[in-house]
Amino acid sequence: MDDVKIGEILLPGDEDEQERQENRVKRRFWPVLKRAMRQMPFSRDLVAAYYCALDSRTPTRVRGILLAALAYFVLPLDGIPDFLALVGFSDDIAVLTAAFAAIRGHIREDHYVAADKALAEEPDAQPAG
Repeated sequence: MDDVKIGEILLPGDEDEQERQENRVKRRFWPVLKRAMRQMPFSRDLVAAYYCALDSRTPTRVRGILLAALAYFVLPLDGIPDFLALVGFSDDIAVLTAAFAAIRGHIREDHYVAADKALAEEPDAQPAG
């Protein structure tokens, strides 16, 4: 996935677009994460990013970037379809890695605490750490 495509995906968009992205992320985040959990070494960071994106204290630009990346993650058909074992999430990982680099420092400790709690509540998942 080239830099231009990742840049397009991570555009924060206007408020309406962010609201659509937020609704999509809220609806699809947990089901997709449950399917992907066994293949993802950075699930704790992903869940913390989810809580950061939904936190009203997070700056709008950062929320927009995270919501766009998380929406890309939950879309069933994207650059490389997620149903392809292992490689299916490689494009998602690239987008999420770019988003994490762009918003470095905005995911706070309380987001990680919430992530650890949420992951502990999942029967098949263990908090990474």
